[in-house]
Amino acid sequence: MKTTIGKSCVLVNGRAFKPADWSDSGLPIVRIQNLNNPLKTFNYYDGEVNDKFKINNGELLFSWSGTPGTSFGAFFWSRGEAILNQHIFKVIVDENKIYKKYYKYALNSKIGEIIENAHGGVGLKHITKARLESVEIYLPSLSKQEYIADILEKSEKILESRKEIIRLFDTFLNAKFLDMFGNPETNPKNFPVGCIRDLVSSVNYGSSEKASEDCEGYPMLRMGNITYQGYWDFQDLKYIKLDERAKEKYLVKKGDLLFNRTNSKELVGKTAVFDSDTEMAFAGYLIRVRSNDLGNNYYLSGYLNSTHGKNTLINICKSIVGMANINAQELQNIKILIPPKNLQDRYEEIYKTVRKKVALHAESKLELEKLFNTLSKNFFN
Repeated sequence: MKTTIGKSCVLVNGRAFKPADWSDSGLPIVRIQNLNNPLKTFNYYDGEVNDKFKINNGELLFSWSGTPGTSFGAFFWSRGEAILNQHIFKVIVDENKIYKKYYKYALNSKIGEIIENAHGGVGLKHITKARLESVEIYLPSLSKQEYIADILEKSEKILESRKEIIRLFDTFLNAKFLDMFGNPETNPKNFPVGCIRDLVSSVNYGSSEKASEDCEGYPMLRMGNITYQGYWDFQDLKYIKLDERAKEKYLVKKGDLLFNRTNSKELVGKTAVFDSDTEMAFAGYLIRVRSNDLGNNYYLSGYLNSTHGKNTLINICKSIVGMANINAQELQNIKILIPPKNLQDRYEEIYKTVRKKVALHAESKLELEKLFNTLSKNFFN
């Protein structure tokens, strides 16, 4: 049968903690970033708090604010006793009628519709409790719920195993970068210290022309086509027509580095080296970087995607109405170690070897995602 989210569960919003409330001890405060990234550290609160804000293992949570594609969604909590921050609902169901694992998948099957009902800008969106509660949801018998959840859970576990392999490759590349070039903070190999501008020959903004979904002209790379890990996702492309003069300005070449200069604070600075033979244009939210004889874009990308690099980007970005920005001058002013060019080139070789292996698992992951989405669509529609 069909019902609504509001009629099938109770949503309890988290508490609005301020930075002044944070401490070094007490219970961890669960923010959205702690839901979708288990490596994110906690802030803590050591004061009194209402029991309704407390959570523990097995609690079903729903993030109702943030960046579409990375923040919205239902999650099971598994990291011990904690306190819920605002922008996350605790989802309470009658377990005599609703199987919680099923309900998580049912909620996530509605993410597209939920985001459509949300309000906000390009980077950040929010959905009100009333709008979320009005979303219809499919609720069959308890035995059917268990059957559906079991199938989706098995499919999801296989998918997660592929994702874990890819994460291990990422970990290897980060460790290899650190091994070859040392900690940028301490510079144990005593490399010269300069700025990114010392390693580049040109830095340009992309086109501000509006792209079209009609497959005419050149595919246009936008901020969503660069992943947080520094890879490419070409599943969602739009197109733009360019005259001969504009081609030189806005087409990317194999080996160009593209830098996402405007996004939400946690995603601004996404960086990847373009490695395709297909001619593509790039949008105004991106910066195209070409290296000089001293630099290698794979080395630059390796640094900007490292832990130290990402922390640097977060510290220098400027936020305006929910969006963060790093302009071309600020990017070039970032301090960086300048190792010998042959060492940078060696890192490129290692990176490309690893990426070939990642590509095989990424293709498998994509097929598994399609399978999972097909199953979910069939069950919930």
